[in-house]
Amino acid sequence: MVVGAGPSGLVLSLLLAQKGVKVTILDAASALDAQPRATHYAAPTVDELRRAGVLDEILSLGFVPNGVAWRKLDGTLLAAMTPESVPEGNRVVCLPLDKMSKIVYARLEKEKGVEVKWGHKVMDIGQDEERAWVKVETTGGPGTLYADYIVGCDGGNSQIRRSLFGNMAFPGRTWDEQIVATNTYYDMSKFNWLDSNFIVDPEHWYMVAKIQTDGLLRITYGDIPGLSREEYIKRQPMKFKQILPGHPEPSEYRLTNISPYKVHQRCAEKFRVGRFLLAADAAHLCNPFGGLGLTGGLVDVGNLYDCLLGIHLGKASPEILDKYDQVRRQKYHEVIDVVSSQNLRLLLEDPDTSEKVDGFVDLCRKANEDKELSRKMQLFSNDIKYDFTKHYDESSSTTTEVHSEPKDGMKVSHRSVVL
Repeated sequence: MVVGAGPSGLVLSLLLAQKGVKVTILDAASALDAQPRATHYAAPTVDELRRAGVLDEILSLGFVPNGVAWRKLDGTLLAAMTPESVPEGNRVVCLPLDKMSKIVYARLEKEKGVEVKWGHKVMDIGQDEERAWVKVETTGGPGTLYADYIVGCDGGNSQIRRSLFGNMAFPGRTWDEQIVATNTYYDMSKFNWLDSNFIVDPEHWYMVAKIQTDGLLRITYGDIPGLSREEYIKRQPMKFKQILPGHPEPSEYRLTNISPYKVHQRCAEKFRVGRFLLAADAAHLCNPFGGLGLTGGLVDVGNLYDCLLGIHLGKASPEILDKYDQVRRQKYHEVIDVVSSQNLRLLLEDPDTSEKVDGFVDLCRKANEDKELSRKMQLFSNDIKYDFTKHYDESSSTTTEVHSEPKDGMKVSHRSVVL
């Protein structure tokens, strides 16, 4: 059972369903989330989308960005990297997450053995040696649903994680910085910037990136902390005039979405508790600069797919899930947390006096002259990958029939894994 019909839960479900694993997806909402949210898929994420068989369709609607630049507030170029040194199949792909989710969901609807239950809000959980269960509230009243394993892909406010560890148990920190994310149409062509740009400034740091082929931009900027949502929205025209090239008036752009929010660096104390597993935002959070939240989440579910499929095929024991717990937490603490934090801190520096900025600019300049260094820098996110199939026991490859009788009297018949 997968709790959460977001991108990670959908991709995990599709990967498993394509191999004949029965999957039930629960979500408290009544339909897919229509918010665009994250947009950029780095190399390891592209690998998982390719495995799920949806990459070609995503590419048909999205695009490959032409590069990334770091600039001063006045637009002066500090450093840039373009994708020529990266093999085409490993380059960053861009498509808003709501559009990607629709593609994956449409594929899921064609798979046998998949059931999606909308309007099912998890209230409590339980497990024993043979199975796990969730107690849910629905429009038709309360109920209990059972599975061999239950995966929490239910976001940063995960009820699965809260039920396992308590409402306040999500170790880590919250950034003091206030972020405001917008989707905006503004003609940037006259400025000759690359598709993705990070502006380094201690007061007016921000990111502007093309996220759709029609020119829609994601403009995410920092603002003073402690204001209300209404105050941040009121300040937006002033901020755009201060920070964007051309210093536009509201009549010169079209705002389609604005969302002020705080960002976190947090990681659950365990990603496995018996038959319950955590992945993606339910397991860990990081700031959005560099796209490691989305990348880490989809790599989580790709790794979890390998583990669960190994169990289903009889090539791995359930102990492989302990390895999943260990490796994914290690990857968060050693790579995702470290690099994403560095990405945000770099934007807050003074580009005229910062040794950090100077060191980063020098490294990028070297990469522009060294294709191998450029390739390694742009594919650094591959460091969060891990091959769990090396823990398979090829001498054992049979599945077993398991029958259980839930307390509600509904008989369940399944193979070695039912989610």
